[in-house]
Amino acid sequence: MFRTRMLGLFRLFRFELPLIAGVCVILGELLALGELPTMTEIVLGFLSIFFISAAALILNDYFDIESDRINAPERPLPAGLVTEQDVVLLSIVVTMLGFIIGYLISLEALLVVILVWAVGFLYNWRFKKAGLIGNLMVSFSVGMTFVFGGIVVGKPFEIIVWFFAIIVSLINLGEEIAADGMDVEGDRQAGSRSLALVLGRENALKISGAIFLLVIVASSLPFLLGWLEWIYLFSILLMDVVILYSTSKLLDSRIVNRRIYIRWIYLSGLAAFLIFILIRMVR
Repeated sequence: MFRTRMLGLFRLFRFELPLIAGVCVILGELLALGELPTMTEIVLGFLSIFFISAAALILNDYFDIESDRINAPERPLPAGLVTEQDVVLLSIVVTMLGFIIGYLISLEALLVVILVWAVGFLYNWRFKKAGLIGNLMVSFSVGMTFVFGGIVVGKPFEIIVWFFAIIVSLINLGEEIAADGMDVEGDRQAGSRSLALVLGRENALKISGAIFLLVIVASSLPFLLGWLEWIYLFSILLMDVVILYSTSKLLDSRIVNRRIYIRWIYLSGLAAFLIFILIRMVR
């Protein structure tokens, strides 16, 4: 029983999502500085957002249990691996860790961490079913990971940092809208006002596709405007090719299981950022 509960608590983190949030912070640091940050800046920046991102995901399981019974019955809470009290306690512990580490960085970092946590809490509590507003809240939080990276290294107003923050926000917005298109039945039962329910699944996916195409077009700007060296083009092209292919599949109504292509887009972004960081580190 203890082992089952520990496994359930472990799964609540959905580690790949906080991981990419932490990676975005490191990338924001690299973009702001133009060189490697100190190990302290890397570790503290990564961990603070990692825990805050995890806290939002843990709270999502708590507030979203009813729709998860339909959309994701294998999740720890609807599957009975953990209790609601377990989830609340874990979210408090993880949140405090994020706050403490943010405070160790700077007062500005702590304020951003609190803001991101508050947006995540409000989203899970009230706005998850609000459709586009909820999607925008999540995307804002994702984009702020880059801005947070700039704050960690004392350079919060670098143009390239804000550009990447917008790009990542747009990718996340497209993913959120597309994911809602895959969850129509569960969201209808839960009373959601997602774009997929308001406008129809295929129309929502078209909006998602338009956002992804905007990302592909916009991703060329840092190179054309001289913000980035051409050596980084490969990582961006890799992401763009996967996004373009996955978008074509998302728009194909003949494909039954299109959720996998949303994950491909997410993983392509993670791979691109990791390659970007690797290039920056070895140069």
